[in-house]
Amino acid sequence: MLDDIDRRILRHMQADPSLTSAELSERCRVSQGVCWRRIEKMQAAGIILGQEAVIDWAVLGYTVEVSLRVTLDKTQARAFDEFSEAARDVPEVIEIQTFLGRVDVRLSVLARDMSHYQQVYRDRILTLPHIADIEALMHIARVKRDEVLPI
Repeated sequence: MLDDIDRRILRHMQADPSLTSAELSERCRVSQGVCWRRIEKMQAAGIILGQEAVIDWAVLGYTVEVSLRVTLDKTQARAFDEFSEAARDVPEVIEIQTFLGRVDVRLSVLARDMSHYQQVYRDRILTLPHIADIEALMHIARVKRDEVLPI
């Protein structure tokens, strides 16, 4: 599906997403037109989903990060859908993941401080529908955060 040029483009995009198209094409040793067409083709195929800014939330004052493991009441037919839909509306929830197993959903929650987290937890999280059990894991340190894969 991917040839050497596509892989080269992806490697350089992963290594430095801020490269201009001219810089990227130069590093990949192809013309800008070829590079741009390849990128468009990979976007159309769903390989490249987009580019995003990585924000240091702590610098902006969000110093508390909590991972919530949620088990849902699966006796309710729409438990997953209704829970997920409601969780999307909580601004402090920055990630929602679903699982198969004892834990059904994991929420990543950011807060300015413990007081703010407590308010979000009581007023927004605990009011989400269909929660059977919830476990909070306080984030201490990020040891690795990398979405770069060898291509």
